[in-house]
Amino acid sequence: MRIKSVNAWWVSIPIESGRQHRSDFGKLTTFDSAILRIETDDGLVGWGEGKNAAGSSGTYGALVHLLNEEVAPRLIGRHAGDITAIWEMLYNGVRHESAASAGHAMPELSRRGLTTAAISAVDIALWDILGKHLGQPVWQLLGGRKADRLPAYASGGWADAAGIGAQLQSYIDIGGFKAVKMRVGAMDGLPHVSADRVRAARRALGPGIDIMVDAHGTYTVAEAKRFAHMVADCDLAWFEEPVIADDKPGMAEVRAATTIPIATGESESTRFAFRDLVQARAADILQPDPAFCGGITEAMRIAALASAFNLRFAPHLWAGAPCFFAGLHICAAAPSSFLIEYSCGANPMIFDLIEGEIAARDGMVAIPDGPGLGYSISEAFLMAHVKKSPVHV
Repeated sequence: MRIKSVNAWWVSIPIESGRQHRSDFGKLTTFDSAILRIETDDGLVGWGEGKNAAGSSGTYGALVHLLNEEVAPRLIGRHAGDITAIWEMLYNGVRHESAASAGHAMPELSRRGLTTAAISAVDIALWDILGKHLGQPVWQLLGGRKADRLPAYASGGWADAAGIGAQLQSYIDIGGFKAVKMRVGAMDGLPHVSADRVRAARRALGPGIDIMVDAHGTYTVAEAKRFAHMVADCDLAWFEEPVIADDKPGMAEVRAATTIPIATGESESTRFAFRDLVQARAADILQPDPAFCGGITEAMRIAALASAFNLRFAPHLWAGAPCFFAGLHICAAAPSSFLIEYSCGANPMIFDLIEGEIAARDGMVAIPDGPGLGYSISEAFLMAHVKKSPVHV
């Protein structure tokens, strides 16, 4: 169980032209992420994922370099089961021994962003290894699962007012979903354009389907409040990232101005940032991304924080397979979880990167039973889509 090798790659998978969509990120033609492989001296392999960009966009050369050149040497020879100790070692850096003996964090200055994304990738891979070593699914190691299937929502929704109803209905027809999420915000220009799309979606789907909206943090506080007022009669299940994540007082102001539950957190990392969200009374639903917030270890801490404050937990899972499967195990074990994000846009980083199928049936997603995270990476497919980082002379 000693770590023998650590290798990260920038994986970039083309999105077929007919399934590309345009949002506030622009038109995305590839799905990109940093995928990590850790192998132990007894032949166990764990897979992790780190993210440093929104959605499937972004470049991953810096994160991959960080993992391969700075993080990997610190992991070689460590016992792969020392997951929390390794998390704290990477977070606290050169002061990790002092932090461990003192019983409180003494983090590096670069404690957020790329650093936590790298920790996330390592953490997910180590839980995968530990589960495989013990012959148990990760959810069992986290305390057991509350169900063998959990409800999911269809995540997508970029069409205009004339087409949004049909687009969302197509998700329902495929997976039997009882809840769908659509994008709003800067992609539409003005708030009333987004509101028209939301009203069109509600008319098309009727009252029996939950509708969530996601602004990707692109509204100002005033715009978010105007939009919420315009859709107040649409019975929305949540309003996601109404304003930039850095404006927690603004998020709290939006929450206080509407009866629509506020969901946020995909742009936040570590339990400390989520503590600040909770203390600001800025959110009803916490949405950490396991590939950015600090991995499975930190996501479970954030889920416990949600439970302590009677909030709910629904992680952001628009990601690759290691992050998505980590999310399944976290949700299965966390009492505060209630809903899984299921990508209905083109997402080859989940659906094509693994051997086997991920399917939603009757609006539910099965929780894996296999050891570790319970899936197999297609290594040939992965290596065929490794992107070489540009070299600047």
